[in-house]
Order: sequence, then C-alpha cells, then structure tokens
Amino acid sequence: MTAAKLRPPRRRLARAGALAGLLVTVVALLLAPATPASAHAVLVSSSPAASAVVPSASSEVVLTFSEPVRKVTGKIRVIAPNGARADLGEPSFAEAVVTVPVDPSAGRGTYLVSYRVISADSHPVSGAFTYSVGAPSTPPTDSGAAGNRADPVVENGMKVAKYLGYAGLLLLVGPALVLGALWPRRLERRGAARLAWGGMGLLAFGTLAELWLQVPYTAGGGPFDVTGAGLGEVLGSTYGAAHLVRLGLLAAAAFLLRPLFAGPVGRTDTVILAILGGAALLTWPLAGHPAASPAPAVSVLVDAVHLGAMAVWLGGLVMLAGFLLRRADERELDAILPIWSRWAALAVAALLLAGTVQALIEVATPAALVDTTYGRLVLAKVALFALVIAVAAYSRSLVRRRAAAGRPTSMRRAVVAELAITAVVLGLSAVLVQTTPARTASADVAGATTGYFTTTLSSPLYSLQVELDPARRGNNSLHLYAYTPENRPQPVAEWKATAALPSAGIEPIEIPLLPLTDNHATGEINLPAVGDWQLRFTVRTSDVDQATVGATVAIR
Repeated sequence: MTAAKLRPPRRRLARAGALAGLLVTVVALLLAPATPASAHAVLVSSSPAASAVVPSASSEVVLTFSEPVRKVTGKIRVIAPNGARADLGEPSFAEAVVTVPVDPSAGRGTYLVSYRVISADSHPVSGAFTYSVGAPSTPPTDSGAAGNRADPVVENGMKVAKYLGYAGLLLLVGPALVLGALWPRRLERRGAARLAWGGMGLLAFGTLAELWLQVPYTAGGGPFDVTGAGLGEVLGSTYGAAHLVRLGLLAAAAFLLRPLFAGPVGRTDTVILAILGGAALLTWPLAGHPAASPAPAVSVLVDAVHLGAMAVWLGGLVMLAGFLLRRADERELDAILPIWSRWAALAVAALLLAGTVQALIEVATPAALVDTTYGRLVLAKVALFALVIAVAAYSRSLVRRRAAAGRPTSMRRAVVAELAITAVVLGLSAVLVQTTPARTASADVAGATTGYFTTTLSSPLYSLQVELDPARRGNNSLHLYAYTPENRPQPVAEWKATAALPSAGIEPIEIPLLPLTDNHATGEINLPAVGDWQLRFTVRTSDVDQATVGATVAIR
C-alpha cells in the first residue's frame, strides 16, 4: 500500500482525536457556572456594623459586598466572646449578600467576624471586624483561621505558573506557524517539532500548576494544602472551567499538530487548528481580570488578541533566532524575511491597539497610572515595549537592506535582543494578572473614594506586610502579616503600632491591634487629616527578640 493511500486514514484518525479533545472541552463548558461579570469585590457594609455595640444578640450576620462573590468552604467564621464558634452551618450567598446564621445565645461581649470569599476575577478577598453585644469585652482570637491567607510561596508560584504558560504558548504557536507557512521544504523539521512539543508540555504543565495552586491561593495555606473539596470547588468555578477547556483544546490540537510537524497539511486541518487556537486564547481572559471588567465582552476579546499577537510575534522570533537564520540559505531567507516582517508588523500593531484598549478599561483614570501598583506596572511594560519596538524597527530595516553576506548574523543579534527584552515584558504580564486592576484599587465604593496602600517592611528578625485600606482621611483598616526571612509565617508574641503626622503636630496615636492568627493582626484607626503619616510597627517574636520598622503613607 502506498504512502498516499495511508494519508487519508491518518488524517481521519487525527480529526477523530481532535473531536475527542473537543468533547472534553464541551463537557467543561457545560460544567461552567453562569456567573455575571464583575470587578474586584469589596466589603461595603455589614449588619451588625463593624465596631458597633448592639443591645441584643442577632441570629445572623449579613455581609454586603460591592459585587457578587462565591464561597470558600469554612472561611467565614464568627467567634463568640468566649472563643467558641458562634456561626451555625454554612452561610448563604445571594449575589453580593452573604448571610451567616449565628447562635443568638452565645452571650454578651465582643464578637470577631472573619471572612474570605472569591471575587469574579478569581482572586480572594479577605478581612475581619468586630462588633459587641451589650458592651465591649476583650476581643477573641480565631485560632482556626491560621490558613486564611495564602503562603507567599503560593502567591509567587501562581506568577511562575502563569509565566510558564505564556512561555509555553509562544513556543507552541511560533513553531506551528512557521512550520505551516514559512518552513523551507529541504530543512528537517525535527528540531522545530521538538520545540513545539516542549512548548505544549510547558503550557499544559503551567495550566495544571495554576489549577493546583488556585486551591491554596483562594482557600489559604501552603502549596500542598490541597483537599478534594477545595479542588472540586476550583474545578467547578469559571476559573476551573476555563482551564479545563484549555487542556481539552490542547488535547484536540495535539492530534492535528502531529501531521503538521511531519510535513505540510491540507487547508481543512489548518483552519481547524486556527479555530482551536483562537478558542484556546479566550481561556486566559475568561479566567482573569477581563471577564470581571466593566466591559467584559470587549475586554475578553482584546485580551485574546493581545495574547495571540504576542505569541505570533515572540514565537516567530524564537524560530528565526533558533532555526531559520542559522539553517536557511540566502535564497530562502530572501523569500521568508519579507513575509515575516509583514507578519511581525501586523502583530505589533495588534499588540499596541489591544494594549491601549486594555489600559483604558483597566486603569480607568490617568491618576491611577501613578497612584496604583497596577498602573505603575503598566507604565513599566509600556517603556520596555517601546524599547522592543525600537529593536524591531532596526531588525526590519535589516530585512530591507540585507545584501551583505554577514547581514543575517547582525539580524540574529537584534532578534535575540528583542527576545531578551520581551522575556522581561512577559514577567511583568505574569505579575499584572495577579495584581488588583487600577480601576478597582481606585474605585468608588459606597459613595467614598477608596484607595489602598501595601508595602513589605524588612528587619533582621522578620518581614512585615502592611495593608492599609482605604488609605484615605477618616476610618481605615490595617492588616499586618509577619513572615520569617524564609517567607514562612512568623509567630508573633506581641504587636504594637502607632501613627503620627508631625507636619500637623499630631503625636503618635496607638493603633489597637487584634491578633487573628499567630502571624496576622488587624486594627482600625481614624486618620483625621491629610498628609504624610508615619506608621511604626514593633513586633516581638519571643521574650527577648523584637524589632521596629516604619513606613510613610500619603493620606489624601
């Protein structure tokens, strides 16, 4: 039997495999919950109100958030004055309102309410407050909330997993595109095919790592604090469904990529691959900030275009630097480079357009570019991108002028420079998707403009993560998290904090702190004036070891 007669059955088998992968995708889509798009959730109000003293005990505590939220099992707790659990059963969720049943006979005194929920963009939102029945008493502590915050290893691991996913995407798209449209027939495909399979493996690994780490990231705890129930909650969410869809589409594409890596394929297979690739690109924005933006349809579309253009551009650069500029002869390069130059120009134009639309939606105001972490990361990304564009323009000029024999070597150096800079841009992108969007950090909630201040202070004994919300004049919530130099939770024996405004003659004000866990404390402070407030924190870790650190916060 001839090779020509063998090809159709192989292609039918490949398409059958692709259909099997698509079936997995459809099942994941059917399991995805229908959740409305929204922004980062913020606690707007509670009943009883924070710090309130009520005459009689209530049978429930009601939490109202700025947007719909979903539960993290066991992470909304009410602690009675005697330290026992006062909440009864699981809380009920109705869009943005969470109702927690409470034992009304738990007694008089101060109650502690701690919560951790998931916002629509899959990021956890946590906090705590107290209220009193009859009269205040010594606030209780919640020893069961020790895992109420993700380990720094988990938070950094999420960023690494996303970076690996981006890297795997471009290492898959680049070889597939070049092998399908630009690869010279005389050159062997094995090396490029291995690179593509490696990219697919890296993408699959990154996707699975994100799914795994999302459990402790949302529920709190270390990288191995993963339970079956927690994993089930993640897989049943929009975030989990998007990742399952991605894995299904990868499985479907694998059957069609195999013949592509062996030789040219027909138009039908190419069209199917393009459809699968476009659908896979949508899974990134559907699992992140774009799906929770004020204009979700536009945000999801432009984010997918942005990601696809990045994969085409950077993946093509990898193929140029790693294979074509080294192996193709002058005649082949004369045919390939002008085509690639046009593709790269289109990809860069798409990146610029999509990035501009994304920035307008996610940053919202010019002030947020400099006042928020997200905005500053966007500015850094723009600066690096401008540098990449300059190098790319130089590369394109080389394509037009390449006549000298040594010109391909010079161009390869320029391509390598583009890749080096864009590797840093990819890193910034991985951090951006884990950072609260500027539109949220500077959003208006309950009629008052809110902000957010966070920093990490270091001493020889510990590092202290400080979070002040809303970092505005008036009432503010303070959260402190202590970690060892190895980024492990640091048990604290005693917390002290003060706030002063020397420019206005305000002497240090002591901030009452309530320990929630052995490394987490919270407090409420009223900052009566605008200005550069000086915060000082003294943390005692043992009978003899303590250190004081400070930070300056601009209150407006």
